[in-house]
Amino acid sequence: MPATKRMGAEIICIGTELLLGEILNSNAQYLASELAALGIPHHYQTVVGDNIPRIHQVLELARQRSQIVLFTGGLGPTPDDLTHEAIASFFETPLVEDLQLLTEIERKFAERGRVMSPSNRKQAFLPQGASALPNPVGSAPGAIWEPEPDLLLLTFPGVPREMHRMWTDTAIPTLRSRGWGREIFHSQVLRFWGTSESGLAEQLGELFDSQNPTVAPYAGKGEVRIRVTARAETAEAARALMAPIVKQIQQIGGSHYYGSDDDTLASVVGDLLQQSKTRVALAETCTGGWIGQQLTAIPGSSAYFAGSVVAYDNAVKESVLDVDKETAIKHGSVSAEVVTQMALGVKRALQSDWGVAISGIAGPGGGSEEKPVGLTYVAIARPDGSVETSERRFGARRGREWVRWLASQSALDRLRRNLLAASSSV
Repeated sequence: MPATKRMGAEIICIGTELLLGEILNSNAQYLASELAALGIPHHYQTVVGDNIPRIHQVLELARQRSQIVLFTGGLGPTPDDLTHEAIASFFETPLVEDLQLLTEIERKFAERGRVMSPSNRKQAFLPQGASALPNPVGSAPGAIWEPEPDLLLLTFPGVPREMHRMWTDTAIPTLRSRGWGREIFHSQVLRFWGTSESGLAEQLGELFDSQNPTVAPYAGKGEVRIRVTARAETAEAARALMAPIVKQIQQIGGSHYYGSDDDTLASVVGDLLQQSKTRVALAETCTGGWIGQQLTAIPGSSAYFAGSVVAYDNAVKESVLDVDKETAIKHGSVSAEVVTQMALGVKRALQSDWGVAISGIAGPGGGSEEKPVGLTYVAIARPDGSVETSERRFGARRGREWVRWLASQSALDRLRRNLLAASSSV
């Protein structure tokens, strides 16, 4: 028996193909989100190859620390499908053929007009004392087994479609019948742009010590995300627990906070444009239409998006956006002066309330000591004719697409802040 107290659930994904990166391990993500929805604590995930001694090693650890162990993969008919064999041998229990399972597997093959291969008979063997976890959409049944008190094992095939159905149909009712799933985890992700993970984390300070709700920071693609998670009997109760901390974090983040959960800078900008009943036009160079693509990906964006001009060539800037040729020669096409004229020009040409222009050096070439790769300028032409221009230097280390992404998001963020300022002054 384990010396330490078992807690929560653990996921063990079996398959050498996972270790080689040949298959994306979406099963772990799915099960993790499902465990959270049931309010079952989940502390460990392991990927192990098709090797019985190594499966024994990870099972020994799981046995010591977890009450529920979920296995995916290794239930097929081939010699390297070893999950049930490994589990049975670990607990020194024989595999026993389940004749009802065998009949069910044969029936499934017959329904498809096929004769069951002798190798598929292997799938009818379960550890002695285990119950079958039915697979209504595939040939590989799983197992539900309690080899020791306070230790529940559930096995699933690695095929996601089959595993999802088995989880929903049988695993969830089984867990609920054993007292699990009486509480849920509910999370809200707060999104910030224009601040660093370390800087925001320093401001949040002792909030990270909270136990229920918990607070955790994440960084990704230039933004900072703060996840707040509460455990309660209902989603409504969890939200009530979270509300004071969510409000506090939003206040600390200030203007850097732009939305929650599935919000994007583009969707938030779209909402603000709709609320203000104004329209925007874009003039893009280094982003190549990326900002326009993000805005038009949102249903209903025709109400607030006038159009976009991708002005890579200086001749286009001059003829379509009324950029002064002498200004471009004197200051360069990547400059505050030129991007200002682009914003005003596109606003005028497309008869919009707002004009947004962006110009930059995305790389990998084209930079200089004075104007390095990663340099970008964004101009926001406001409804009153004034223009805000900002400069950012993103650096070349992460490559061209990274610069273009940060540039597009920064332009959307500048527009967002201007829209908020305009609405607050009304």
